[in-house]
Amino acid sequence: MSHRRTADYVPRGDDTGRSLSRGWVAVNPVLVLSILLRLFGTGYSLVLLHRSRDRRFAFLTAMLALMTTRQLWTAQTTRTGLEELPGLVVSGLAVLTVFYLSQYLEEEARVTASLQRANERLRSFRKAVEHAGHAIFLTDPDGTITYANPAIEDVTGYSPAEVVDENPRLWKSGEHDADFYDRLWDEITSGNVWDGEIINERKDGEQCWVDMTIAPITDDAGDIERYVAVDTDVTDRKRRELRIREQNEALTLLNNTNEVLRDVNRHLVGATTQAEIERAVCETFASDPFSCAWIGGMNMVNESLDVRDWEGTDEGSVRELAAAFDETPETTPLDRARHEGRVVTATDADADWYPTDEPSPFAVIPLAHRGVSYGTLVVHAPDAEAFEAVETGVLAELGETIGYAINATESRQALVSDAFTELEFRVTDADDPLVALAARRDCDLELQRVSTGGDDLVAYFSITGASGDEVTAFAAQADRLADAEVVRAHDEGCVVRFDLGDGAVLSTLATHGTAAIRSLSVSPSDARLCVDLPSDANPRVLVEALRRRHDGVDLVARRERERPRDGRDTLLDSIDESLTDRQREALRTAHTAGFFAWPRDSSGEEIASMMDITQSTFLQHLRAAERKVFDELLDGPRVATTPSA
Repeated sequence: MSHRRTADYVPRGDDTGRSLSRGWVAVNPVLVLSILLRLFGTGYSLVLLHRSRDRRFAFLTAMLALMTTRQLWTAQTTRTGLEELPGLVVSGLAVLTVFYLSQYLEEEARVTASLQRANERLRSFRKAVEHAGHAIFLTDPDGTITYANPAIEDVTGYSPAEVVDENPRLWKSGEHDADFYDRLWDEITSGNVWDGEIINERKDGEQCWVDMTIAPITDDAGDIERYVAVDTDVTDRKRRELRIREQNEALTLLNNTNEVLRDVNRHLVGATTQAEIERAVCETFASDPFSCAWIGGMNMVNESLDVRDWEGTDEGSVRELAAAFDETPETTPLDRARHEGRVVTATDADADWYPTDEPSPFAVIPLAHRGVSYGTLVVHAPDAEAFEAVETGVLAELGETIGYAINATESRQALVSDAFTELEFRVTDADDPLVALAARRDCDLELQRVSTGGDDLVAYFSITGASGDEVTAFAAQADRLADAEVVRAHDEGCVVRFDLGDGAVLSTLATHGTAAIRSLSVSPSDARLCVDLPSDANPRVLVEALRRRHDGVDLVARRERERPRDGRDTLLDSIDESLTDRQREALRTAHTAGFFAWPRDSSGEEIASMMDITQSTFLQHLRAAERKVFDELLDGPRVATTPSA
C-alpha cells in the first residue's frame, strides 16, 4: 500500500509536460508584459544615455538590463502570474523613472541654458559697467557704497577699493547747501530718479562739474534695496559753457556800453550849450549798465567841488558824494583824474571817505580838450563788469570828445555873441619865453596879431629896445620858442614872427577855443594879458587851465563888455570865415613884412622862408587869399553905413 501511495505522487512523464505547459500559459501575460517593459526601459534608457551622455542613464540602463536578465532566468520556475505582479510594477516604475529622468534632464537643460544666457548677459553687463566711460557705483539704502567701477577714479580721483564702504560725502565740495542734498534725498527715497549737475571735489582738491543720475533699485514688494548712481565728468563742457556765457554777457554788456557811448555822441552833435551837453551826458549814463552819473568842477573862489548836473540819484546823495570826494583831495580818484588827466576806475571805495555803507564801482572821466579842463564826469555802476567791458582808453577818448564839444559850443557862442567878458591877467612866469626875452634884453613887446601856423602858434610882436639880431639870438637858445623870424626892422626895434612852443602862455590860451586874445604887453618888469570870453562862458575853466600850466599867472581884473557890431564887422567876419589858416597866415605875414609896400620891404622868397614853405606855395596861398578878399569886397553884399560928418 505504501508503494502505491508513493507511486501516486510520482507523475508520469506526459503528465509533467502538461502541468508545465499549463503553468507557463497561466503566467505568460504578466511575465511577457514585465519583460517587455524592462526591455523597453532598457532601450529607452540606452537611447537617452546616447543622447545626453548622462551617467544616470547608464546606471538605469544597467539596472534594467540586469532586471530583464533575471526575469528571463527565473521565467521557467514561475508557476503563477501572481508571482510576477510585483516585478511588473517594478518594471513600470523603472520605465517611469527613465521617463521622468528624461523630463528632468530636459528641464535641467532649459534651466541651464537660461542660466547660461543670464550669466552671459550678466558678464556682458559687468563688462560694460567695468569698461564704461561713466563712473557707476551702487550703494545700500543708507548710502554706503557697495560697488564702484574703475571709471570712478577718473571722475573722483579715488580708486574703487578706496570708495567701497565709504559714503559719497567723500567727494562733497561744499558748493551746495544742505537744502540741495535734502531735496536730492527726498527725491530718490520717494522712488524717483534724480538727474542733475553737481559740483564735487576730487581727491587732489580740485573741483569738478559732474552730471549725475541716481536711481533707486526696488524688490518685488517695492522696497528700495539699493541705489545706482551714474556720474559723468562734464567739467570741460561746463567751463566752455561758462566761458561762452561770460562772453555773451560781456558782449551784451559791451553792446549796452557802446550804445550808451553812441547815444552820448549823438547828443553832443545836437547840443548848443555846455548845459545841454552836461544834461545829455548825465541822462545817458544813468541807464543800463550804469546806475547814475554826475559832473563836477572846481570852484574858483574856495577851490571846492561844485556839482553842476546829475542823473540817477537825488540831489542830497550826489552832493554827499561830491563832499566825500572833496574832503580828501590827495587820495580820491577824482583828484587823480583831475590832476593827472587820466581815467580812474575804482571797484571798491575806501570806507573811510566813501559816504555810503555799500560803495559802488565808479569811473572818473576828466572832461578836457587840449589841456583845458571842463570838469569831471563821475559814472557809477552796480557791477564792476560795467567798466571792465570797456577800455579806459575809450572812456578817456569820450572825455576828450565831451571836452571838445563843450569847447566847440563856447566857440560858436563867441562868434555870435555881442556881450563878452574881459579878463586881465598879470604874467610873472619866468619860464614864459616872451617874459624872459623882455627881462633878458631889457625891451618891450607888444602883440600885433596871433594865428596858427602848422602845429605851432604864430605870434607877431612889435619889439622896442632890441634889435632883430638880439631877438633871434635869444630865440635860438630858448627852449619854448620853435623859431623867430625878423619880419621888419625899424629905428626903435623890429617886428618879429615867433613860432611859440607849448610852454608859452599864449599857446595855452590858443588851445582854449572860447578865449580870444585881445592884447599882450610885456615889459622888463611887468606883463599884462587881456582875454575876451563870451559872457555865458565860464571863466573858471580858463583860469584853472592857466594856473595848472603856469605858476606866475594871476587874474587881476574881470570886466563885462558889449562888442559893437556894424557893417564893417560883418564884412570882416565874412572875409575871415572864407580864409583857411594857411591863407590867413600868408596874407598877414605879407602885410606885416611890407610885401605890399612899394618898394617892397620883403620879397616873396623871404616871406616863404619865414613861414618855412616854398615860394611857390606861399604865392599860391597869398593869391587865393587875395582873391577871396576882393570877392568879398567887390562882389559881396553891400552894407549901408552912416557917412561921417
